[in-house]
Amino acid sequence: MNTTFIRFSLLAIILLSAAECNISAQNETDIKLDCYSVVVGRNASADGSVLFAHNEDTGIKLVNKYKVPRRKHPAGAKITFENGGKTPQVAETFGYLWINMPGISVCDTYLNEHGVAIGSDGCPSKESKPELTDGGIVFWLRRIVAERALCAKDGVKIAGKLIDEFGYASSGRTYIIADPQEAWMLAVVHGKHWVAQRVPDDNIAVIPNYYTIGEIDLSDTINFMGSPDIIKYATEQGWYDEEKDGNFHFARAYTKPGSLKHPSNIRRMWRGLSLVSGNEFDLDDEFPFTIKPKAKVSVQDLMQVLRDHHEGTDLDKSKKYTLGSPYDMNGPMICARNTQYGVISQLRSWMPDEIGSLLWLAAYRPDVQAFSPWYSGVTEIPEVYYYYADYQMAIKQQFSPPEETFDRSNKHAFWTFVSLVNKIDENYSESAQQVKNQWNKREEKMLSNQGNFETKVLRVYKQNPDNAKKLLTKYS
Repeated sequence: MNTTFIRFSLLAIILLSAAECNISAQNETDIKLDCYSVVVGRNASADGSVLFAHNEDTGIKLVNKYKVPRRKHPAGAKITFENGGKTPQVAETFGYLWINMPGISVCDTYLNEHGVAIGSDGCPSKESKPELTDGGIVFWLRRIVAERALCAKDGVKIAGKLIDEFGYASSGRTYIIADPQEAWMLAVVHGKHWVAQRVPDDNIAVIPNYYTIGEIDLSDTINFMGSPDIIKYATEQGWYDEEKDGNFHFARAYTKPGSLKHPSNIRRMWRGLSLVSGNEFDLDDEFPFTIKPKAKVSVQDLMQVLRDHHEGTDLDKSKKYTLGSPYDMNGPMICARNTQYGVISQLRSWMPDEIGSLLWLAAYRPDVQAFSPWYSGVTEIPEVYYYYADYQMAIKQQFSPPEETFDRSNKHAFWTFVSLVNKIDENYSESAQQVKNQWNKREEKMLSNQGNFETKVLRVYKQNPDNAKKLLTKYS
């Protein structure tokens, strides 16, 4: 197939109306994957940034992007949670980028004006009789962190206080909260118990869908935070016996049975650790909370992790697509059939947050989409990337969006990306690599130009920050 025809074909695919394409049926195994993350400490990254990579997996809904500015709130203003609970709003909330999935409480990613990023992975807990106040909190936990946190540790404290007061109204979850200096993993149990651990600066962490925090030391306040009775409560519930179990291990005590050894989790944990650390692991190894990589990890490395289908391993039954689509042959993978977006937070401390903190975003499934940079300092998002022009309307409709919200339309970019993926899936073996080659060229150009572009923006920023933000907005 000649190059001209390939380019013409790609252009035609991108211009297709989403209404002309059928959404591929979801693989039941993939639906259970429910997200994946990699966290890289600043001394483990190639450029000194803290990196947080994440695939958001769920049934096809809709992905919006919004830029929410700083907002002032009247005295006495309150936030109402989806289950009816209320908490006072602060006088002024920070601005942030918001990757939004309407109708779902646990799929949004945020990056605020101070370079604090937050996302999460579902981690089912053993708790079946949670203590909740006023229905508990889920969706608003990460949003309040984005609105108020000056740094990652601050975000953990804010989230911890909300959990203590209201309780977490879902089975369990691990939140990743990162800033340009450090990253934390916050494991939340159904109800009012939680624990958080700092990712060492020279290490990386991988998390599929089980708790990965092991032994804890709450007296070490530099590296741990959590509920004071986290061990006592597990003992009372019969989940931990010191004489039989030895040192307390949070994940073993609180994780729902079966999750720690579920093939979906084991395979993706094994693969991610192997890719980013350069170490050899076996599927039956006991994986560490974090590990020091043999080589420093780049943004581009994480792009490839989020796209992974077990290529080059015995688990790749498609033999690098020569025998068919990995989605039909390989079982649980990091890049799942139902991945809705891939995102990498690149958080750098040596530049102003507006320039130093950004999201590399792949709309819809990242294996056949390009990652593009969205800087913290942008002032607006193009209208093709959101459903509601008013971000305040978006939050009002978050929990009960009208059915027409999910109607496919060529007015929303998300459905164009869906169309592209569906077209490729008709003949993945032939089409995927052609598209990847095109996207790789685009990404390589953006990554190689990043330094020069940011140098230009920094010069403008010193003279006029508003003009610098205009440059960032136009570029993104």
